[in-house]
Amino acid sequence: MTSTWDPPPPRRSGTSLLPVLIPIAVLIVAAVAVGSWLQFSERRAADAVRTAGSGAADRVDVEATVQRVDAAGRELLLRVRVVPRGALGEEDGTAPVADLGLQTSTATVGDLAFKAHERLTTRDVRVALSGGSIGDYPFDTYETGIEFRAVMNGGQVPARMLFSNNDTLFSVTAEPLSPRQEAALGLSVARSGSLLVFAVFMMLVMWALAASVIIGTWYLTTRGEGLVWPALAWMAATLFALSAFRNTAPGTPPIGCVLDWFAFLWAETVIALCLVAVVVTGVRAALRQKQAG
Repeated sequence: MTSTWDPPPPRRSGTSLLPVLIPIAVLIVAAVAVGSWLQFSERRAADAVRTAGSGAADRVDVEATVQRVDAAGRELLLRVRVVPRGALGEEDGTAPVADLGLQTSTATVGDLAFKAHERLTTRDVRVALSGGSIGDYPFDTYETGIEFRAVMNGGQVPARMLFSNNDTLFSVTAEPLSPRQEAALGLSVARSGSLLVFAVFMMLVMWALAASVIIGTWYLTTRGEGLVWPALAWMAATLFALSAFRNTAPGTPPIGCVLDWFAFLWAETVIALCLVAVVVTGVRAALRQKQAG
């Protein structure tokens, strides 16, 4: 009897990854889109220039730019560039026609003076901050005011301020204070949106790591498997890595700030206690196994 040959059945392909990859791709695209929108909004706010003061043709323009905010020292560094316009300046505004003085607000450290017919140079001035506390990091906010009153030949001349911010760690909101010839702005200083998001993310990561260690501790202490050295090494590494992770927080927050009391200190305490509990339980289990053997 002649045997018939049957072809082998077709090999069954593995489970398709398409249902998993599509949601992941959608989440990635959504995250990139939201991140791009937030970055664009923050960049546009940082590039914005606020104006205050007089719009007269013959005036003194004061370009004031925040270079750095020192929350610990409660001051900000303001870079000032002065440009006399119209009949008040010569050589396209690079020098004043007479001695020029800029009287500043009480929060600003020192007035500015420029000699007649001499080329104007940028000056850095420090402005004191009030309100708020760096201990509230990353939710700390501050307030201050800046004002420039231009004086030439013993009399006041119109002044206009063009204010901008170059410190990416802080966002600055400026509101005009007076419509007079002086140029004055009230400033509200807070942490930037990107810094705030990163700091909150750090707190969530700290609690997630602490929760992971708690779950691992529960598993090891209920199984009675003795000293599991890889698990102990992981817990100890997490304990010390968390300190290094905390020190990467932008803006160098001080010990005892909101970041610490909301997450870091508690996460460190939980991990340390879990590590001790695993060691004690493991030693007891190992001794029982040795006595039984």
